[in-house]
Order: sequence, then C-alpha cells, then structure tokens
Amino acid sequence: MTVPSDPGPTGRRFLQLADVAEVLNISSAQVYALVRSGDLPAIKIGGRGQWRVEVSELEAYIARMYAETRAFVTTHRFGRPAEDGGPPGAVDDGDGDGGDTEAGPVTR
Repeated sequence: MTVPSDPGPTGRRFLQLADVAEVLNISSAQVYALVRSGDLPAIKIGGRGQWRVEVSELEAYIARMYAETRAFVTTHRFGRPAEDGGPPGAVDDGDGDGGDTEAGPVTR
C-alpha cells in the first residue's frame, strides 16, 4: 500500500520539532507551544511520543501567518492620518484603540 505524500523541498514528508524551529528561526520550545495550542498541526508517534510536523502543514502555517500579517498591516497602517479628525499633526498610532499620537517634536 502506498501513502500519498508531499515530501516538500527537503525530500521528507515529516519534520522533527527541531527542524521546524530551524526553518522558522525560533526555539524548539516555541514550536512545541504552537503544536500544543493547535496553531501548527502535528502528530505524536511512537511509544515515547515524538512529535512530527508534516511539511505541507508547515507550509500552510507559514502561508496563514503571511495572510494574517498582510491583514494586520492593511488595517494598522504606520503613520496614516488619523480618521477621527484629531488635532492637526496627529496620526493614528495603529494600536487598535482609536487613539492618536502627536506627530511632532518630543518635549521633555
């Protein structure tokens, strides 16, 4: 019986958490947290419970993060004019609370 697979660019279908950490440039503990939270689908195999992430799931996760980042950047433009008609020179600070920050010299 053959199992359909998508070995991806590495030639392997599954990656260890350490390999995923290297691809994402984060720690293995952070990858484990992504897996345990369900953000990054993975399987637990063997008697010792080794976690494996399918290459296609990692690629889908990366694509989702790009989409989420694009949506965030689109709705939180850096330095865009304030939409609420705030004081002249005010810009939306992009923190989502509708507040503005003054654009101008910093006084101390």
